[in-house]
Amino acid sequence: MRALGPVMVEATPSPALRPYVTRLTAYREHYERPVTRREAAMPAALLILGFGAPTEVAGRLFTSFTGGLGDRFTLTRTSEPAEGVQVFLTPFGARRLCGLPMRQLANVVVPAEDVLGPWARDAVARLAETPSWTDRLALADRLLTRRILAGPELGREVPWAWARLVGSGGALRVSSLADSLGWSHRHLVARFHDQVGLTPKAAARVIRFDRAARLVRAGVPFAEVAASCGFYDQAHLNREFRTLGGLTPGQIRPRPGKPPRAD
Repeated sequence: MRALGPVMVEATPSPALRPYVTRLTAYREHYERPVTRREAAMPAALLILGFGAPTEVAGRLFTSFTGGLGDRFTLTRTSEPAEGVQVFLTPFGARRLCGLPMRQLANVVVPAEDVLGPWARDAVARLAETPSWTDRLALADRLLTRRILAGPELGREVPWAWARLVGSGGALRVSSLADSLGWSHRHLVARFHDQVGLTPKAAARVIRFDRAARLVRAGVPFAEVAASCGFYDQAHLNREFRTLGGLTPGQIRPRPGKPPRAD
């Protein structure tokens, strides 16, 4: 009998894949009873290549699915044993993988085949018949690299702006990005909608929340988190955590006696 709970093995993406995939994980989940989670907004897109039981996501059942960036949390529910490969993509990895404007995937979850066609079905079948998790992750790396590099070429401007925004923890002013690129605000928003899915302002909000959540998990005091991440006050911090994470900072803060999480 397989052990209860989640089991995961993570692989470092190959050099060619690293600009597009930040995490690549093989997983298996099996619980005694259904488990419901609040999946927080994050500055990444998600692809699940699953071949176990379906997972309920935002009220719908999926086995393999994908979705773009979002600025709200999502409820998921796992009731039966699930298994597969989980891929966290940069916005530009998702744009090249899917080959469509990312605004079409913002704040939505869709079956992988609806976006990726036969590639998704073939990838899932090949991954499912590969018993070794190490080999499975290596296969996923190869399949993703081939698909992404065959996708539409992207200019350097939006990835540059995204990197600046992430590097600032979401604190950089959108007008500064537009000025640096020599673009109007409207043009910057249009390009972000195509390649990121969210407006620059909404993307900055998600990046800021993600940074704040990591600091809270590391045990940093709430007032310090609010100040360093640019929230008006702790009440503002609390509101953003409820909207983007579905929880308050106190609900994700490490409990006494538990080691802080550094992820």
